[in-house]
Amino acid sequence: MKYLKRTTLCFLIIVIYSSQVTKTLNSESIVHPLNLREHELAGEEALRQKRAVATSHPAAKEYTVDIEISLENASFLEPIKAYLNSLSFPIQGNDTDPATNILSIEVTTVCRPTGNELWCSCETGYRWPQEQCLPSLTCQDHDNSPVGHHCNCLKGLPPAGPFCQLQGAVTLRMSVRLNVGFQEELRNTSSALYRSYKTDLETAFRKGYSILPGFISVTVTGFRPGSVVVTYAVKTTTPSPPSLRKANDLVAQSLNQTYKLDYNSFQAVASNETKFSVIPEIIFEGDTVTLVCETEVLSSNVSWHHVGKRSDIQNSSRFWIDTAVLNNMTSVSRLTIYNITRGDAGEYICKLTLDIFEYESRKKINVTPIQIFSSEEMKVTCDNNPVSLNCCSEINVNWSRVEWKQEGEISIPGNSETESDSSCSRYTLKADGTQCPSGSAGKTVVYTCEFISAHGARGSKDIEVTFTSVGDKSSHKGEVHELLRHVMEMSTVQSTTGDSLETSKAQEQQANLTITPDPISVSEGQNFSIKCISDVSNYDEVYWKTSAGNKIHQRFYTTRRYLDGAESVLTVRTSTREWNGTYHCVFKYKNSYSITTKDVTVHPLPLEPNIMVDPLEAAIPCEGSHPLKCCVQEDEDYTVTFQVDSLSFPAVKEVNGKQVCYKFNFVANSASWCPKNVDVSCRFTNAADNSVYSSPMKLHLVLGENITCQDPSIGSGEPGKVIQKLCQFSHLPSSPGSPMGGTVTYKCVGSQWQLKRNDCISAPINNLLRQAKALIKSPYQDKKLPTYLKNLSDSTEKVVHEVSSSPENLGAIINILDLFSTISGQVNSEMMKHVLSTVNVILDKPVLKTWKVLQQQQTNHSSQLLDSVERFSRALQSEDSTVLSFSQTNVQMRTMVIKSGTPKPYKQIFIFPDSDLWGNVAIDEYHLGHLQPGASIVTMAFPTLKTVLAENAQRKNFANSLVMTTTVSHKITMPFRISMTFKNNKSLGGKPQCVFWNFTLANHTGGWDSSGCYTKVDGDSVLCSCDHITSFSILMSPDSPDPDSLLKILLDIISYIGLCFSILSLAACLVVEAVVWKSVTKNRTSYMRHICIVNIAASLLVADIWFIVASTIRDHHYVLNETACVAATFFIHFFYLSVFFWMLTLGLMLFYRLVFILHDASKSFQKAIAFSLGYGCPLIISVITVGVTQPQEVYTRKNACWLNWEDTKALLAFVIPALIIVVVNMTITVVVITKILRPSIGDKPNKQEKSSLFQISKSIGVLTPLLGLTWGFGLATVFQGSNAVFHIVFTLLNAFQGLFILLFGCLWDQKVQEALLKKFSLSRWSSQHSKSTSLGSSAPVFSMSSPISRRFNNLFGKTAAPQGSPGNDGNLVSSGSSAI
Repeated sequence: MKYLKRTTLCFLIIVIYSSQVTKTLNSESIVHPLNLREHELAGEEALRQKRAVATSHPAAKEYTVDIEISLENASFLEPIKAYLNSLSFPIQGNDTDPATNILSIEVTTVCRPTGNELWCSCETGYRWPQEQCLPSLTCQDHDNSPVGHHCNCLKGLPPAGPFCQLQGAVTLRMSVRLNVGFQEELRNTSSALYRSYKTDLETAFRKGYSILPGFISVTVTGFRPGSVVVTYAVKTTTPSPPSLRKANDLVAQSLNQTYKLDYNSFQAVASNETKFSVIPEIIFEGDTVTLVCETEVLSSNVSWHHVGKRSDIQNSSRFWIDTAVLNNMTSVSRLTIYNITRGDAGEYICKLTLDIFEYESRKKINVTPIQIFSSEEMKVTCDNNPVSLNCCSEINVNWSRVEWKQEGEISIPGNSETESDSSCSRYTLKADGTQCPSGSAGKTVVYTCEFISAHGARGSKDIEVTFTSVGDKSSHKGEVHELLRHVMEMSTVQSTTGDSLETSKAQEQQANLTITPDPISVSEGQNFSIKCISDVSNYDEVYWKTSAGNKIHQRFYTTRRYLDGAESVLTVRTSTREWNGTYHCVFKYKNSYSITTKDVTVHPLPLEPNIMVDPLEAAIPCEGSHPLKCCVQEDEDYTVTFQVDSLSFPAVKEVNGKQVCYKFNFVANSASWCPKNVDVSCRFTNAADNSVYSSPMKLHLVLGENITCQDPSIGSGEPGKVIQKLCQFSHLPSSPGSPMGGTVTYKCVGSQWQLKRNDCISAPINNLLRQAKALIKSPYQDKKLPTYLKNLSDSTEKVVHEVSSSPENLGAIINILDLFSTISGQVNSEMMKHVLSTVNVILDKPVLKTWKVLQQQQTNHSSQLLDSVERFSRALQSEDSTVLSFSQTNVQMRTMVIKSGTPKPYKQIFIFPDSDLWGNVAIDEYHLGHLQPGASIVTMAFPTLKTVLAENAQRKNFANSLVMTTTVSHKITMPFRISMTFKNNKSLGGKPQCVFWNFTLANHTGGWDSSGCYTKVDGDSVLCSCDHITSFSILMSPDSPDPDSLLKILLDIISYIGLCFSILSLAACLVVEAVVWKSVTKNRTSYMRHICIVNIAASLLVADIWFIVASTIRDHHYVLNETACVAATFFIHFFYLSVFFWMLTLGLMLFYRLVFILHDASKSFQKAIAFSLGYGCPLIISVITVGVTQPQEVYTRKNACWLNWEDTKALLAFVIPALIIVVVNMTITVVVITKILRPSIGDKPNKQEKSSLFQISKSIGVLTPLLGLTWGFGLATVFQGSNAVFHIVFTLLNAFQGLFILLFGCLWDQKVQEALLKKFSLSRWSSQHSKSTSLGSSAPVFSMSSPISRRFNNLFGKTAAPQGSPGNDGNLVSSGSSAI
């Protein structure tokens, strides 16, 4: 099909009509090409003139016609669709064609030009048939339409039909209410009333729904009470909501009014539109089950219902509903049930609602418990013969894995084997003398086989194995070792081999181990170490383990090898009660084990951070008392006293659930004197007579008359007093069994305590934080970490509201991740999934506002998070070298494992449609060849992390781009290069720059760095190539010059040279004013003018000095001293404002002297007004600005000591007053000069006053434009795309302000010149020069006597008497030079 080049839009309409015909029409659709001009669309006939016509015939048949219409103006589509929707169907035949009735007309397909292509999409309710989708290109990235699906959009209109078709036939179960009383006869299908209702209603229904495309039949299925609810079934193709509403309208019009049909009660349920699937098919207790409800009806309004429980399912910790519309083609809703139980079994209903439609599907699920069969007891002899333990499941399924665990006083490891097509698992072990050391005979070990399904269900069975030794030789050897241990007071064990008669070489490897002889008995919080020494230096592995067989993390011990032996030292710096037990030092060489043990006793004692005290701080009247308490989360036999100075007082114990508190009522008169400050601590002493002190409670004994705030929980306080309390002891609600963390701040206002700040951590997160801190000190870190990571992920998703509203909760989660990342030796895919799930929650867009508050409190949290995630990724180990993938809204991860041989190129693509961001990373084969086999490469991408990372100091505009981090599990020893591609965000303008996150910058808080990275812009892409791996992104630098550019260097030179000239000039101006002060301040106007000039110079001088101070307290990137920066910003702001306000004072004084002639204020009054305006107003503005913004730490910029703009727009507190003053002064200058040149009658100030006024006018006219232009060019540099000329001009004018004031405000003043000449005895030269220049009768154009010159000099305050007037010699002397 060919298209006119002028066509901007084409669409197809489907016309369904019935006609009595005699001809047999072709069964295929009839396509009528039609081009319409704009003027043809005015009337209805343009649409009706192409209707198909058929001759009469006794039998009416129904036909469908496709009509193509092309438009040059796309705006006419909506009016046409609106017109078609307004038609009432059926449309009866006209005079020309009386036998044809048009049943419906609908737009089915719309084609719009997109770029160089034509995209044809289907309207609601229609889809391209499968025969068109498969050979054609769809609009969604060419090939991502699911196989077997109908598609919604094609590239180009097919040359022939079929075009967009109605969806398949459906049965709509519909209902409508009749507002009449219900009669019991309507329940009887054979009653006359039932048949009457059914006949009348079906007639009306048939007349109404026959206009639906593909209508087949309608049947009333029954009636039920409420008034009368009619249920009926309509068989048709899937109708669109507008067409169904039209049919309902026609039903209401056709039905007898006595039925009182309620139009708003129509409801429709489609039964066969929804595909319902359940994953997995066989469901075990504990599985994570996903119920998927998929339909081609586009709607996100989906609800889930459990029939047995008779309730709608809502999102909770175990149930989660996720609904989305995919590719604008299908609606998919997923109900995920976590840790499913047998009570969750039953029938589930998925219901999608669109307008009056309800699409419903049902599925029943069964939940089966996991049944494991095995022998419960076995006896094994330690004779080095293999023994097999067997476990089998009742149902043969493809188990994800089977894990074997053991628990007992000895550890006998083995090897497990599970056949893929079998439901059984075998665990083979060999027990010999090395694994059954003397004293272990008859010991029982419990082996547990645990079957784990692919979806998380677990079923286990325990097997008790009793080990017995064999042979007297082995027993005798054990007795010898026991004797040696008692004689030498050293624990020495000689190793044995699997076969003692194997070879003499094996015998040479037997080792004697000696261990620390002294008994180890410590209390929690204390340290201990165990040294294990071997007399043989040759070994394969050295490790420590507990009596239960759990290996100790390598961070707790060190091993050294010597020429004649080796040693391993287990060091615990902070012991906890988990370290109580027996520890085995194991030296392994081939199949030989040398083992020695040591018992460690750890007595319970609370750690100092775990003792919660209340109050942290309190004020107590000198004659009053206050309750004190210390609480711990354990009930042990402690002796607790309260220490007040050198005094000790016993405590009273109180148990509240898991929390145990020790209380004491402190009485102030027990102190030696008052007022004073007293520190009180709790002392906990255990059975081993070891003690620990709590953090001190600071008590302030004050006079009673100063206390106004009283509260039994918070305490007493003076007005303005601020105190902190632990959140668990505050008025905030908290669970006793799981207390909150953090502190809350109160302030005494009037007579009441008011909540000032809430820094509380919610109970679930605080509990995880305490567990994380305890795990750092635990010997079972590797064993507990997977469970803790899962708990963190689950808890974070449950308390997402608390995270998004509390910076403290967010900071606690980041600290937990940081703690966990430091102990992760190896991370599996499940652990990494939990980590990234947590990260996905805390990087969600609703949490970004909380990030901003958190960053203001502490700037390294985002860098801490990134560092933690990188540590997890470096520890990630892929099971069986599989490729791992993880995708969420805010984080995606891809991995690859390097295998032996030539590696494949590494390339990963990341797409975030919600953020409109994409990127990819690539490493070629050459650089991958430098990596060891088995090394893992992990890349993660974050679309929102960029907004929370600390901003780069040199650039204020940031590209909205991904942060992609790539890590390698093994150390890189050869040169390495990585390539990345980011989306180029052109909306910000400027030049993109590739950067990486350098954790060492800004005192190790992190910052963006471009070292080692190269940038290339290619259209919509930014290509980055870097010679190292870490976290990368791109920055935009719109207009600020590059730090190393020639322009930046030039601006720095101009600034420093100009400031030097400015400071020297201002100092010279003040010196000159001091020298000539008495000579130039003889009248009131001159006095006030010079007051203003002196204060302008002094204010600008101090501002320039503070400007230099500000430049010395920051480097190229960061502020070095925050407090000094705030002070410098305040004084620069204040004194620059003073310059402008003194200029305003100068202008207003000039305006007052010329306008209010008859009003003469005193000099002291004018001075008071001037100083109030010149310094009072700037002080008020500056103090308000710093008071409002500094508490939130957004007063200054992050990279410069000047008013903030990005966060608070504090810069407006300077720009707005300055620009207003410039405008006011310019206006005053124009008014005053006009009035002087054209004085009205009576306005004749004396000659000296007039001279002073001219000088003022000159100063205002010169200074104000100069200062105004300075900031005008400053504003120009703010806008993007500003030319470098603006930067240079702004720097020039701003740097040389002091020089301009010296020249135009001081030295250009005629009276100042005369005073200086007189002061330095140059009056004769000046007089002679003046006289000589006044001679001659004919003056040049610019001479003093010229009219033009007089006007020009009048403007700048230079007066001259008419030539030849008697008695004007003195005036001639003061006239200055005769020509300009």
